[in-house]
Amino acid sequence: MQTHLAPRLRDTAEGREAESILRSCVHCGFCTATCPTYQLTGDELDGPRGRIYLIKQWLEQPQPDAGGAKATRLHLDRCLTCRSCETTCPSGVQYSRLLEIGRQQLAQDVPRRWHARLGRRVLAGWLVHRRLFSMTLAAARWLRPLVPAHLRARLPADGVAGDWPAARHSRRVLVLQGCVQDSATPGTNAAAARVLDHVGISAIAVARAGCCGAVALHLDDADGARQAARNNIDAWWPGVESGVEAIVASASGCGLMLKEYDQLLADDPLYAYKAQRVSALVRDLAEVLDGVDLGGLARDTHVPVAVHVPCTLQHGQQLPDLLPRLLERAGYRLTQTPDSHLCCGSAGTYSLMQADFSARLLTRKLDALQSGQPGRIVTANVGCQLHLASQAQLPVSHWIELFDPDGTGVRPGSG
Repeated sequence: MQTHLAPRLRDTAEGREAESILRSCVHCGFCTATCPTYQLTGDELDGPRGRIYLIKQWLEQPQPDAGGAKATRLHLDRCLTCRSCETTCPSGVQYSRLLEIGRQQLAQDVPRRWHARLGRRVLAGWLVHRRLFSMTLAAARWLRPLVPAHLRARLPADGVAGDWPAARHSRRVLVLQGCVQDSATPGTNAAAARVLDHVGISAIAVARAGCCGAVALHLDDADGARQAARNNIDAWWPGVESGVEAIVASASGCGLMLKEYDQLLADDPLYAYKAQRVSALVRDLAEVLDGVDLGGLARDTHVPVAVHVPCTLQHGQQLPDLLPRLLERAGYRLTQTPDSHLCCGSAGTYSLMQADFSARLLTRKLDALQSGQPGRIVTANVGCQLHLASQAQLPVSHWIELFDPDGTGVRPGSG
């Protein structure tokens, strides 16, 4: 693709990176076939190829145009950043990175209206503040009958974390507790810690570590994402230097973000090296347990399971078969899910910011997951878990609950 970037961008690092990505696109259109939003609207501008053209046009404009910004922003905001297009692309176009550059440049050239910026800042602050989110969630559960029906369906059931084993093994990993997950599904990380302990690995949670930074990045706040990354690196650095074997994320969305800290902080002279070290240590929970015999921990293996592999695991981390393989090896019978590559519509804050598109994608995903008549649904990301559970007719849980030594399998309503 030929490019002629505007002078204001031509000599910037982001401009050069965007130009390189744009030139790698050969207009083939394979990406549209696997794009969830293009399948909903049939509009080329709601597919990767159309959005690439929109970004290209914006970066080539000599002067920002407010009218063009509105139309461009509409279609860029509709993107889930699921990266299904990257899995499909034969040319290796780094679409998600181009989208990030385009969104940030658009926000810089023509800022959103003040109330939209305020709303995003409030949403980000609420989601990443553990105590505030936990208090809000507790109040909503207590006042459940008064909560509007469309929000009531999103409220996760009250869960109990259970015991977290003390560190006693020579093999040690750090575990990201996360922000929303810590309150919404507190049993996930605790179950992970118990399973890891059972196989001879001590899981250590560092209180200072907070949100991975994905929430800020989803909401146009790249500086906020970088600061979240620096905070986590500082919190984990003593463990990194002492020789932990991995930094584990049970939420695949967080894991993808952590694995890309090296890119996020590549230009930070104080943190670039540390970010590389941290990213190299990050493993999804399924990666850590891959190859471990979990058959002795598996419960209710006679119940067929539908596996939802989140976009962040199959397209972002490029591990599409890891979780199904792990579950099958442990003795579970998995049902088939048509169009398993398509997004469920959760996508971080997408379900809140693009509710209509998200709801339509959720209906499609649940129809596909439930078509094989499973007895339960499991996934690997807290956002997907809560999103699916809001409308599913079956129990939805994180897959690690299937192996929790202190559990009795997945219980109705779990998740």
